[in-house]
Amino acid sequence: MAQDPDTPVRERAPRGDAVEPAVWHTVWTVLVGGTAVLLDTTIVAVALHTLATDLHASVATIQWVSTGYLLAMAVTIPITGWAQRTLGSKRLWMAALGIFLVGSVLSSLARNPACLIAFRVLQGVGGGVLMPLMSTLVMQAAGGRSIGRIMSVVSLPAALGPILGPVAGGIILQHLHWSWMFWVNVPFCVAGLVLAAIVLPADGPVRRAPLDVAGFALMAPGLVGVLWGLSNTSRAGGFGRADVLVPLLAGPVLLAVLVVRALGPRPHALVDLMLLRHRPLASSSLLLFLTGLTLYGAMLLLPLYFQQLRGATVLESGLLLVPQGVGTLLSRSQVGRLSDTMGARPIVITGFAVVAIGTLPFAFAGSGTGYPLLLAALLVRGIGLGIVMMPLMALGFRGLRRSQVPDASIIIRIAQQIGGSFGTAVLAVVLTSGLNSSTSPAALEGAFHRSFWWATGFTVAGVLVSLVLPATVPDTAPDAETEPAAGDDHGRTGSRP
Repeated sequence: MAQDPDTPVRERAPRGDAVEPAVWHTVWTVLVGGTAVLLDTTIVAVALHTLATDLHASVATIQWVSTGYLLAMAVTIPITGWAQRTLGSKRLWMAALGIFLVGSVLSSLARNPACLIAFRVLQGVGGGVLMPLMSTLVMQAAGGRSIGRIMSVVSLPAALGPILGPVAGGIILQHLHWSWMFWVNVPFCVAGLVLAAIVLPADGPVRRAPLDVAGFALMAPGLVGVLWGLSNTSRAGGFGRADVLVPLLAGPVLLAVLVVRALGPRPHALVDLMLLRHRPLASSSLLLFLTGLTLYGAMLLLPLYFQQLRGATVLESGLLLVPQGVGTLLSRSQVGRLSDTMGARPIVITGFAVVAIGTLPFAFAGSGTGYPLLLAALLVRGIGLGIVMMPLMALGFRGLRRSQVPDASIIIRIAQQIGGSFGTAVLAVVLTSGLNSSTSPAALEGAFHRSFWWATGFTVAGVLVSLVLPATVPDTAPDAETEPAAGDDHGRTGSRP
């Protein structure tokens, strides 16, 4: 039976810790399909050198295999809420998963850089819809019940993707043709489509929902400008390049205009940015930005440290990161329950502090530092990451009405993506700037030391910002003006928290 889209997310939660089987069915259905997207990005990231060699392309050209995918996601993420209201959740999920499947198969068959880049863009279109829609489907199915426990499962692939991806990519590149990086996605996509057809509830009739064209014309190029500019910082010149400065200036201007425009009442806005007045969502989005910065920024440094300073292969460096994934798994068994009972603030503060403790040894590590110490540090770092991510993702949805969940999912996803891009860009510039003056082993070691100090500083900033998290979790959304409810579960009332 359809639920009122204006019902607050936690208002329907019955007492007790039990989660209905139907909710878990939805969780595992979207996880099977979504895992392909979460692993794909990190697997491909370790293969750019191999792709450049096999396809006889320059590094600057082959970089668009990742950049094109990232920008395609940035364009499609903002329209996910509108597409869900128009097509329905099940249709949209299966359509996006089908697009990602087709893009994966075509990418595996590409034999020149242009085709591979084009097919990766197609993958990005599907992935840009799947990522925010995954959280939306789960939160709307859960109806606010045991959000912490459920998000501890939903967010697991997002935490493990950057850790397991390099291992899987290293194994494939060492023993198989690079095309198998994309064939790995096929079983997940096919199984995800079958499960979605069986498990997800049927949608109502397709309905017309107005698209905020002006909002899309501001948000899509604004996000593309920010992400494109940040992706170009890895080249010589860093933040001083024209292809960095221009998009990094233009992108935020477009986004600022979007925010000013959103201050007025807009019942059909592309994304309801007024939701950021809701303190749990605003604070969790800010900290998820820092989490993306901490996780993905350091995931740039760690493999390079093992490869460039310690002489490890791609596969060896991926295997050396496994303790971080183990730590993430170990820390998640009880975090969900604690988040539901204690609130996010003490857990997140503790998590960021643990991540800082696990990152700090690398700020002193050299070419001769013992592996037991480094592996122990990675285990601790993984424990901290597992503690941090889940409560923040759950917090962002608490106190929201059902109709507001799609827009909250988009906001959270954008915060994570920009945070990851910003962290990677800043740490890449810090690392390369330390190598410009000299290529000696001492200079390389010093460059990594400075970079890991920056990564540790980002994590400490997370501890400080965590202090702004609400001490208690609201059971209902703040008072809002009453507006007519939409006709089905995919409607949005346009009300403000």
